[in-house]
Amino acid sequence: MIKRSKLSNSINVALLASVSAASAVSVSAYAEEESANVERIAVTGSRIQRQDMETASPVTVIDAAAIRSEGFTTVDELLQAQTSMAGAAVGSSTNNGSDGVAQVDLRGMGSQRTLVLLNGRRMVNSGSGADSSVDLNAIPVAMIARVEILKDGASAVYGSDAIAGVVNIITKKDFEGFQIDVQGGMTDKSDGENGEISALYGFNTDTGNYTFGAAYSERKGVIQSDRDWTDPGNSSTTPNGSLDGMVKDADGNWVEREEGYDFTQDSFYQTPSKRYSLFANMTQELGSDIILTGDILYTKRKSNQQLAAQPAILALDVCEAGDDPTKCFELDQDMIDAGMAPNDDGQIDYRKRMNDVGPRIYSQDTDTWRVSAGLEGSLDINTGMNWDVSYTYGNNKAETAVENSINATLMADAIYADQDAWLTGQPMTDQALLDSVAYTEKADGGNEQHVFSAGLNGELFDLDAGPVAFAIGAEYRYESGYYNPDPIIVAGEGTAAQQDPTDGNYNVISIFQEVSVPFTEKLTGEFALRFDDYSTFGNASTWKIGLTYEATDDLMIRTVAATGFRAPSVSELYGGNSGSYDYLEDPWGNEQDEQILVNYTSDEDLEPEESESYTAGLVYSPSYVDGMSLTLDYWRFKVKNAITRLDTQNGLNNCFAGDQATCELFNIGPNGDLSNLTNSLTNVGYQDTSGIDFNLAYRFDALNLDWTISNDTTYLLNFEQDGIDYTNTIDGNFGAYAQVRNNFSIKAAQDDWSVMYFNRYIGEMDDLSAGTKVDSVLYHNISASYFINDSWMLSAGVKNLTDEEPSRVSNGSDGGTVPEVYDTIGRTYFAGVTMKF
Repeated sequence: MIKRSKLSNSINVALLASVSAASAVSVSAYAEEESANVERIAVTGSRIQRQDMETASPVTVIDAAAIRSEGFTTVDELLQAQTSMAGAAVGSSTNNGSDGVAQVDLRGMGSQRTLVLLNGRRMVNSGSGADSSVDLNAIPVAMIARVEILKDGASAVYGSDAIAGVVNIITKKDFEGFQIDVQGGMTDKSDGENGEISALYGFNTDTGNYTFGAAYSERKGVIQSDRDWTDPGNSSTTPNGSLDGMVKDADGNWVEREEGYDFTQDSFYQTPSKRYSLFANMTQELGSDIILTGDILYTKRKSNQQLAAQPAILALDVCEAGDDPTKCFELDQDMIDAGMAPNDDGQIDYRKRMNDVGPRIYSQDTDTWRVSAGLEGSLDINTGMNWDVSYTYGNNKAETAVENSINATLMADAIYADQDAWLTGQPMTDQALLDSVAYTEKADGGNEQHVFSAGLNGELFDLDAGPVAFAIGAEYRYESGYYNPDPIIVAGEGTAAQQDPTDGNYNVISIFQEVSVPFTEKLTGEFALRFDDYSTFGNASTWKIGLTYEATDDLMIRTVAATGFRAPSVSELYGGNSGSYDYLEDPWGNEQDEQILVNYTSDEDLEPEESESYTAGLVYSPSYVDGMSLTLDYWRFKVKNAITRLDTQNGLNNCFAGDQATCELFNIGPNGDLSNLTNSLTNVGYQDTSGIDFNLAYRFDALNLDWTISNDTTYLLNFEQDGIDYTNTIDGNFGAYAQVRNNFSIKAAQDDWSVMYFNRYIGEMDDLSAGTKVDSVLYHNISASYFINDSWMLSAGVKNLTDEEPSRVSNGSDGGTVPEVYDTIGRTYFAGVTMKF
C-alpha cells in the first residue's frame, strides 16, 4: 500500500472541496478509497499518470453531488458561479446576439482562451457555425461525474486555447444498475420554469463496463418587463415612425420626438431552450493488457431569444427636380416648415419600429456529435510503461432563423410608392403591405473536428528521491467551420446588419513531452515542452516549469511558470464583415440611438496570440486541526499580440479629441460621420491580469453531525486590456471585473439527510461609463437532501433566498444591469428525486 503524508491526504480533500460559494463536494468516494491501494491516475494539466493529485498547478474539482446540491441544470451556470470567473460569458441570460450558446470565461480573459475538454480530450467548437469556443449546452449535467478546473496556463500540455486554463468535464463511467433523476424549478413569480429528466443504465461484464444515458431538459423564458426593478428601454425607433427625428402629434402636426420605445416588454432575462441528449461510455479489456475505451455524445438543442420588433432605420433619397416621385421621398410643405431637410448626401432619416409585423423571434436548431475511441496498454519495459492511441471526431450543425425580419430595400421602395401610408403616426393595418416587406431570415452553419493522438508514459530511471516519470506523444488535429447568413443579409438589403459568409479550415501537427523529476524527497520538478506546426501561420513552441516543495508534513509550496499561445480561429481568419449594433456614446451627438452599427472585419494574416503565466502558492494542512486544509495562490497572466478589436468607445473619444490616425483606423468620417464605423481584428491587443485565490476546506464532527465548511475567495489585483484598466469595474460591453468575489458554504449531515447553506458575494465595482459606484450583492441559497432508502433520494432548495435585485449599471447590456453577472430572475425554488434500481 502506498503511504500518504497528512499533507498529501489534505491536498486531495482540498481539491475535492474547492468549489463555488453555493457548492459543496462530496468526499465520500475519497474516504472509501483511503483504505484501498492507490492506482496511478490522470490529472488535468498533465499527461503523466500519478499516484497522487499533488501537482504544481491549482485545480478545482466539483463533483456531481455538489452540482445537484445547488440545483444547477446547465454547465455554464455551474462554472459562472466560480470565483475564478470574470467578464461576461454568454449563457441562458444572454438574449441579444448569443444564438443560444453558453460559454465559460475563466479569469475574464475571453471564452476563446479557456480550453474545454471532455474526458481529457478536446471538445468540438459548437454553436451557430464557425465558432471559436465550445457551446457548453452540448454537455448535459446528467452525464457529469465531476468537473476539473485547471487555473493555470496549459498550452505546453494541451496546445492552443489553454491560455487562461482548462475545464475538463469527466463523465459518469463504470456505472452499474439503473437510475432515473427528475428535477425542476421555478421562480417565486411563477415563471422561468425549468426541468430535467435523465436516465442512466450500466452493467459490468467479466472484462468491461458499458454505461448508457439519456437526458431531456427544458427551460422557459422570463420577460424583462416582468421584473418591477427593470429600467424601461428608451429607443429612438418608435412603432408609429419618425422622420428626421420628428413625429406627428394628435393634430397631425410635425413635432420633435420626446418619447422612446420600451423594448424590455419583448426581451428575455432568461431565454427558452430545450435539449435532448444521448451518451454512452464503454471500457472493454481485449486481452494482453490492452483496453478499448470509447464514449459517444449527441445533443440536440432548440432554443429561442426574442427582441423588440425590428427597428427599421432607413436613409431615404429625397426627390429633386425632375426625379421620378415613385423612386424617392418627397418633402411636402409641412415637413419643410417643420425644419426637415436632406443631409449632405441628399437623404433623410426615417425610423419605424415594426411592431405591426411582430417581435423578432430568434430560433436555433443545433445538432452536436462527438465520438471518441482509444486503445491503451502496457509494455514490459523498465518498471512498466503505458501507451495509448485515440481518435476523436466532433461535428456540429446548426440552422438558425429570425422571424419578422424586414427587407430594407423593399421597405424603402414601398415608402417611395406610397409614403402617406407610412406617415400617419398611427398603427398600420394594411397586412398585405406589411407582408410585402417582412420575411424570415434563415442561416446555417457548422463545425467539424478530427483528432488523432498517440502517447507513451512511464518511468525512465530511479534517482535517490524516486523515479523520473515521463510522457511523450504526438497529435494531428483538423478543424473546419462555416456560416452562411441569409442571402438578404449578405446583400445588405435587410434592416439588420450586413454580414458575409464564413468558410475555412486548418490543420496542426503537434509533438509534446513531459518529465517529472524528484530532486529530493521534498522537491519535485515538472517540465513540459510542446511544438505545434499550423497550416495557417507556421509553428509555435511552448514550455512549462513547475516545482513543488514539501516544506513540512503540513506545508507544501508550489509554483509554475509557463508560456502559451492561441491560434486564430476559422471565424477570425475567414469571417469577413459582420455588423454589430453596440452600445456606444456618440461624442459628436449625431446619433439618435445608443446602439450604433459597427462593422467587424476579420484578417487571414492574423498571427497567434502569445502568453506568459505565473502561479505561486501553498497548500497548508495544520496538524493541530484535523480535517482542515487551505490553499493560497498568486497568479498572473500576460497576453501579447492578442487577437482583438480595439475599444470602439475609446476610438470615438480619441477621434473626437482630434487624433486623425484613430479616425482613419475606425473609418470615422468628417464631423463624426459614423456611417462606415469599422473595427478590424488585429494582433495589437494585450492583457495583463493578476490576483490571489484563497480556499479553506474544513471537515469535522460536532453535535453528532458531520460538518463541511468551504470558502473560496478571488481577489483581483489587476486587469488591464489594450491600455484600459478594468480592475474593479463593470460595463455592459465588457462585463464585470470585481476586485472581490467570495463563495461560502456550510453543510451539516447525519446518516440519511443533509442541509446546506451557501452564499455568493460579488463586491462593489466602479461603473466604467458613469464613474459611479455599483453596489455589491450577496446571494443566499439553501438546499437539503434525504435518502428515503438505498433506492430513493429527495432534494430541494431555494436560490437567491432573499430575492436580491441586481445592481444597476449605467451602460448595462439589458434592463439597466448586466444579466450575465447578476441574478435577474429572482428567488427560485428547485426540487428533485433520484430513483436507483
